[in-house]
Amino acid sequence: MRRALGILTLCLTLTLTVTVGCSGGDEDRTTLRVLAGPDLAVLEPLLDELKEETGVELDMDYEADADTGDALAAEKGSGHDLAWLSTDRSFRLRHKDSAQGLPRTPTMLSPVVVGLRPDVARELRAKSPGGRLSWADIADAAATGTVRFGMADPRQTGSGLAALVGVATAAAGTGGALREADVSCDRLRGFRSGQKLTADSTRDLLDDFVDHPGTANALITYESDLLALNAGGRLKEKLEIVRPEDGMVLADFPLLLLDPDDPDRRAAYDKVVEWLQRDSVQEKIMRTALRRPVSPSVPRDGQLRAPVGNALYFPDQQGVVESLLADYGDPRRRVPDQVIFLLDFSGSMRGARMAALREAFADLSGADDSATGKFARFYLGERLTVVRFGGRVLEERTVAVDGPKDLSTLADIVARGGYGDATAVWTALDHGYRTASAVVADDPERAVSIVLMTDGENNAGIAYEEFVRRYEARAAQTRAAVHTYPVHFGEADADALRRAAEKTGGRMVDARGSSLSESFKEIRGCR
Repeated sequence: MRRALGILTLCLTLTLTVTVGCSGGDEDRTTLRVLAGPDLAVLEPLLDELKEETGVELDMDYEADADTGDALAAEKGSGHDLAWLSTDRSFRLRHKDSAQGLPRTPTMLSPVVVGLRPDVARELRAKSPGGRLSWADIADAAATGTVRFGMADPRQTGSGLAALVGVATAAAGTGGALREADVSCDRLRGFRSGQKLTADSTRDLLDDFVDHPGTANALITYESDLLALNAGGRLKEKLEIVRPEDGMVLADFPLLLLDPDDPDRRAAYDKVVEWLQRDSVQEKIMRTALRRPVSPSVPRDGQLRAPVGNALYFPDQQGVVESLLADYGDPRRRVPDQVIFLLDFSGSMRGARMAALREAFADLSGADDSATGKFARFYLGERLTVVRFGGRVLEERTVAVDGPKDLSTLADIVARGGYGDATAVWTALDHGYRTASAVVADDPERAVSIVLMTDGENNAGIAYEEFVRRYEARAAQTRAAVHTYPVHFGEADADALRRAAEKTGGRMVDARGSSLSESFKEIRGCR
């Protein structure tokens, strides 16, 4: 009796999370506390087997934002022994010191894919060569309102961040990991306009999608989530799973040891890893979680045989991720942008130059079916102001894009005749800032930018120095928020346009070596 009380007293006074020899039985038992993402809850049925076969019990502590790594960095060494996440990429970028030296073991694989309602999938495939769909096709359809998707908040979830990185990487079109230059302008505004559902966890996102069937017709999340949703009998029609041909970000659900210097924890971690990597266990994970085995020797079931194709790289710079998240903002509060186009309608723009301008607007309205064109197009809800100028401001019209009819109206405005006999560049830019100031004052959350296109030098209206004086007298809020992006065309004064861009926080694009269409695409999303 006295010996039993001694064992009990020892067990009650242990402060370590790892508990060894406290079962009172012949076998040692170890309990490890695990900080886990909600996506790991599906493996609960296998944990009893793990305990029975290894003597290691995993005490799972699920936290919705575990994938961000913030809680993990705060808890390292003071509460949890392991971390089991869908992805540790954000943790390793944001908390390099905490992550350094931690053993990690991939346990299963799942790419971020798109689930479409069958009618939407048919419509998109009919427009795509060979019926193959890309992220650019999804972004294009989101911009027009054809695709209305749900996606977990990328600020809180691994699936949301992986989806955001995947789309942004496809938009950059470099084939490599995103760089700062790739995210200097926001190419995803049209894509974002299609998001109608979000949540702080994948589970909540799926529930919202099922509970509000008319709100969204697509989901962007892990392949395993869509397979489980299709198999669960909660949908009237199963979603068609699209694996974008321009690549996918792959989650490998790593298991991390948080204190590798502790021999007891290390021994227990090694037991868990060895068990998880067994082919028999990998098969059980595949059938339980509907995720791909990490072991190439395990045959894959059903749709898990579909090739992943090009695996997209995750950024290796935290600044890139921060820029993506800052541009993406709060998915629950979407305010469409406004772009003010100042277009030179002086006599020198007649003929081929005006035809090039109209072609550029047609391309931005959807005529350009290239990948870059699909990401750059005008999108539903966007407000577009066209200011036509010659020796003075000739006309100002604003169109809020609500469908093809509004894009036709925009085309009519640009196609309209009526040329001026001079070029009042700085008068036009001053007028643009008057318009922008009113927008910013009325709606401070709306992003506003100015695009100035001219093919000649200023020879009418106010001088550049007067524009600067008026600009500097404007409200600080306007000067901080609204930047100018001049397009150098024809005989325009490049030095003057460059000075204006630098003064207002924008940058000049030279259209002489390419085309107006390419130049307009280049500055889409810059602000």
